[in-house]
Amino acid sequence: MRTKATPARLAALAALREVRERKAYAQDVIARDIDDSSLTPEDRAFATRLVLGVVSSTGTLDEVIDRVLDDPHDVSPQVRDALRISTYEIFFLDKRFHAAVDQGVELVKSVAPPAAGLTNYVLRQLVRLRAEFPFADPNRDIEALARLHAFPAWQAALLMNDLGPEAAFEFMRASNEPAPLFVAVNAAKTRDELVLRAFERVGEQVERVEIEGSEVPGCLRLDDPRTLLLPDVKRLLSQGRILVSDAASQQVAASVLPEKKPASFLEVGAGRATKTILIQSGALRRWGAQIEEYVALDNRAFKKKVLEERVERFGIHVSEALVGDVLDADELMPGRSFDAVFLDAPCSGLGTLRRHPEIRWRLKPDEIVDMARQQVAMLRALASHVNPGGTLAYATCTVTRMENDAVVKAFLKTEEGSRFHLAPIAGKPCVSTRLSKGSPDAHFAVRFVRADDTGGADDVDDGGAGDNGDASRS
Repeated sequence: MRTKATPARLAALAALREVRERKAYAQDVIARDIDDSSLTPEDRAFATRLVLGVVSSTGTLDEVIDRVLDDPHDVSPQVRDALRISTYEIFFLDKRFHAAVDQGVELVKSVAPPAAGLTNYVLRQLVRLRAEFPFADPNRDIEALARLHAFPAWQAALLMNDLGPEAAFEFMRASNEPAPLFVAVNAAKTRDELVLRAFERVGEQVERVEIEGSEVPGCLRLDDPRTLLLPDVKRLLSQGRILVSDAASQQVAASVLPEKKPASFLEVGAGRATKTILIQSGALRRWGAQIEEYVALDNRAFKKKVLEERVERFGIHVSEALVGDVLDADELMPGRSFDAVFLDAPCSGLGTLRRHPEIRWRLKPDEIVDMARQQVAMLRALASHVNPGGTLAYATCTVTRMENDAVVKAFLKTEEGSRFHLAPIAGKPCVSTRLSKGSPDAHFAVRFVRADDTGGADDVDDGGAGDNGDASRS
């Protein structure tokens, strides 16, 4: 009886084609084409693992495949997609080689039957090559180390330099693991106890989350991603009672709130309103009411509609949603200033590679340099829009020193930054979560305080953040 490609692999192949052709985000394609498909839960999980794994290791897979091809152009893009799936299984999933080869041939037959013979040859050669992988000693050769963890060599070198060898190894290993699932309880719609009771009724295990010994308010960890597909849980999501958000992101949102309730708050980089919801939910938890003057700014016009729809569904108050470039803040908000400003800065996103695997191979080294310059410019543009004695919070979801510590130092050395001092955030010099197996994503945040008219901010303890070069290591 003729073997056929499994439904999970066929679904993964279709998803990978869309990611490649449309430069789509893997998670968006998975959510639309796999999560709500007719596949069994087991097939959905395997298809998701294949898509995320192949996207995150594309460069390494192509390098390995090209080693056994006479000419890299010998295969079409569709055939290469299928080869990547089988190569990923052989090199990174330790699947039975025979099954990976047979399934790879069947996948190719589904898109290009004449290429089946070449596929069979290539995959059998790759099985033999697997014993030599990563083709050098990863303890001595940075390219072999990068290959072992499916990272571009330049990123592996950057991580080694910025994090140190042990943390870099752990970071790369963890980046290839499935991301844990966290949800936030929206205090504008419900209470933690009611949500916990709802999960208990459907027999799902959840637990409250701590980061470095401190509980993240309203944050719950779910053991099984399939929990989100249960009707009762879907209802919680659709009603805006909970939202999916990484625990580190939730910690940052809780941390950027100042000690006293601000009369006005500006969020820059509001996007789809996830942090908006988290921040206002946090305000409700802390002060019993949302912030009255809450202004959200993003440079993408289509996100404004998304934000407005989501905050309405989640019962979150936003007094004004602006569209524009933060570098034009003086023109966008002439003469306006706020008690608290939060810049959720555009960054390389390396701390979220488990959730956004396409970043790994799309990102270029010079983009990090450009982002760091832009981040400093954004802080400078916002400085005059912070009230005397007010706070300016800065956050990224990356681990590069250039975008974290170096930006903090560079801003404080500017004319605009000279009016600010670092202050503790969440009781520490900075928020800097470390990526490890099963951990939340890697995020970074600091808080600046603007001197008041009498220079009162001179009395604020800066905690040393940004001055010792270690904030991004945590």
